[in-house]
Formats: sequence, C-alpha cells, structure tokens
Amino acid sequence: MKFKFDKKYFCWGLTAFLVIVASILFYYILFHRSSLSNGIRTFISIAMPIIDGFVLAYLMTPILNKIEKCIIKPIYVKAKIPETPKSKRRMRGISILVTVVLILIVLYEFFGLIIPEVIRSIQSIIFQFPVYVNNLSNWALGLMKNNPELEEAVNGMISQYSSKILDYFNTNLLPHINDLIKTLSLSVIGIFRALWNFIIGFIISIYVIGSKETFAGQAKKVVYALFDRKTGNEVISNFRFIHSTFIGFIGGKIVDSIIIGIICFACTSIIGTPYAILVSVIVGVTNVIPFFGPWIGGIPSALLVLMVDPMQALYFVILILFIQQFDGNILGPKILGDSTGLSGFWVIFSITIFGGLFGVLGMVVGVPIFAVFYAGVKAMVNRSLSKKNLPTDVQPYMTVGQIEESRTFTEYVPPVKKKKKKEENSDHEVSDSKSKQR
Repeated sequence: MKFKFDKKYFCWGLTAFLVIVASILFYYILFHRSSLSNGIRTFISIAMPIIDGFVLAYLMTPILNKIEKCIIKPIYVKAKIPETPKSKRRMRGISILVTVVLILIVLYEFFGLIIPEVIRSIQSIIFQFPVYVNNLSNWALGLMKNNPELEEAVNGMISQYSSKILDYFNTNLLPHINDLIKTLSLSVIGIFRALWNFIIGFIISIYVIGSKETFAGQAKKVVYALFDRKTGNEVISNFRFIHSTFIGFIGGKIVDSIIIGIICFACTSIIGTPYAILVSVIVGVTNVIPFFGPWIGGIPSALLVLMVDPMQALYFVILILFIQQFDGNILGPKILGDSTGLSGFWVIFSITIFGGLFGVLGMVVGVPIFAVFYAGVKAMVNRSLSKKNLPTDVQPYMTVGQIEESRTFTEYVPPVKKKKKKEENSDHEVSDSKSKQR
C-alpha cells in the first residue's frame, strides 16, 4: 500500500507540536527565570568576542566603503586593471589594510596625546588632594564668616548628620570592606577580559568586512526563502531603514562628541581651567549620551575644578551651559539632522527607559532603537488609516470631536456646565414670576 502525503494533516500536526513547545517554553520562562537568565548570560559571555567582532565590523564598514570607493577603486581605474574576481579580492584586501592602519594610527595618536595627560592629571589630583581639600574648606569657612545665617544652618546640618554618617561607616562600610576589595579585583579582571575579547573581536571583524557582501547575500536568501516576495521586500527595506537610522545617529554622535571635546579643550585652555585635558575628555566622552550627556560629564568635572579653584568652577559651569546650548541648537542638528525623527519628549523617554534597563549602553543606543520602534508603529498606524480613507497627518485629529460616515471631521465642543443651566432656570423662574405679578 502506497503512503499518501496529506499536507493538511501535516500542518495540523506541526501546529500542535509548536503549541506544545511554546507551552513548555512559557512554563520554563515563568518558573525557571533565574536559570534561563544565567544560561543567556553565560552564552553572551562566551559569544562576546563574536559580538564585538560584528559590532566593530559594522562601525568600520562606512570607513571601508569610503576608502574603497574614493581611493582604491579610482587607482584601479586609472591603472586600467580589469575587474575580475581576483582583482576585486585584492581591492578589498588593500581597502581593509588601509582602513585598519588608519584606525590604528588615529587611536595611537589620540591615546598617545590624551592618556599621558590624563594620567598626569590623576596623579596630580591624588598628590594634591589634601591641599585641594584645605583650599575648599578655607573658601567655605570664609564664605560662612561673611554669612552668619549660612554658618548657623551648616553647623546645624553637620551636628544633625555627623552621627548618622559615623554610624553608616561603622555598621555598613567597614564590615564590607573585604567585599569591596573583592569587587574591585573582579572589576580589574573583567577589564582585562573585555580587552582580550576586544582584540579577538577586532580580528573577527576583519574577516567579517572582507566577506560582508556574502553575509548580506546569505541573509537576503534566507529572508526570501522564509517569506513571499512582497513580504521579503518589506523586511529588507525595514532592515535598510534600521541600518540608516543606527549608522546615521551613532556616527554623527561620535563626530559631534569629538567636536564638543575639542571646543571644550580650547575654551578651558583660554580661561585657564585646571586639568583642561581631563575635563574635556570627560565632557567629550559623556556627550555620546544624548540630552543628559553634557550634565553627566559636566557635574563631576565642575566638582573637580571646585576643589582647585571655586571661581574657575563657576566659569566652567557657565562654559558647559554655553556648550550644551550650542550643541543642542546648532551643532547637533547640523550633524545629526533628523536622523531619528523623534521629538524631545520621546528622546528623554527612550534614554530613561533604556538607561534603566541596560545602563550606559542603553542610554547610547536607546534613541536609535526607539526611533526604529516608533517608525514601525507609525507606519502601521498610517497604513491602517489609509485603508480607511482617513488622513495620516496629526493636524486634523488635534481638534476632532468625531468623524462622520462621510469622512468629515467635526470639531470638539465642550459640554455646557450644569451651573450655567441652573442660572438660566432661575432667570426663567424670575421672569415668569414677574410676568405673573403683572
């Protein structure tokens, strides 16, 4: 007897199997979350070199494309070298070599100039810390002598909280000093491990950018194999939008932060701010974080300058306010443009949510991730409205009360308050009583 394959029963069986698997996964996630999260964390730590390699390859790809398109390919065209698979591989190899050498030179020059100055600044802060504390205390005492009310308030706060601070040190901090030392040692080991993963990832990234067209072709092949042609085109178009949003925002933010760091160094050098290079590096690095970045870097830098010279700290705070306004209103829009399409509220919303979930990394990548999510929801809403023959702009809906069947918008009219009706009824009663008297 010949077996006859029935596609309908096969689909039913596959659906039942997937439902059972999904139920088991849901049960495991619900009651074994800790072991699942530990397993995911272990897998991520093992795969971290590969993740670093793909991230570095993604960031180096625009530089590679620019070098290959603007430098290496014109040289091949002038030399009249025919485009064969072998010549293309050589072109890609030369482009990768130039890209890697250029990045290493830039990193070496940057860290060669910045790191020694930062180390000298940190050493100076450590050695001069008692002097700075003495200067700050003398300045505070002089300020309080000129303001007796302020001195009385500060003395009251000191007498109120000094015992609590001593109790905290004796009961909480000192018994856990061994745990603190252990945490610091583990942090040092984690730094070396991250550096090793970065080196391995850098090597992997060279192989990835060398075969980036192959990886892209394989990904498109899988998409068209899983979906029909129309859905596959939409998926690839969405991925291109995600790529343009991410690379436009992150690349522009890096350039913006470098310019802000240079401006901060030039201005602090002119006004004579202590540790100009150190505070400029802090401000430039933290400026990668949108919106909150200048404040995250500016507040500790201002406290550092305050220990050395309080007046310079005041000048530095005014400078940070000026730089923040310049970056937010002039430089940032010029470089980034409308790469995310988000308003100020949604930028703050995305930074707050992703920063709370993933820390500093979430604050950096939260804006482009939320921009992609926002664009997807907006496209779905606009598509649904278009099917219903309704406008997709926000303006018509701002004052709408209801939409008639003829697609006409009627403006919202607030209901009349009851007090007014009572007043009208009383007026009518008065007029009726007057008419009766007449």
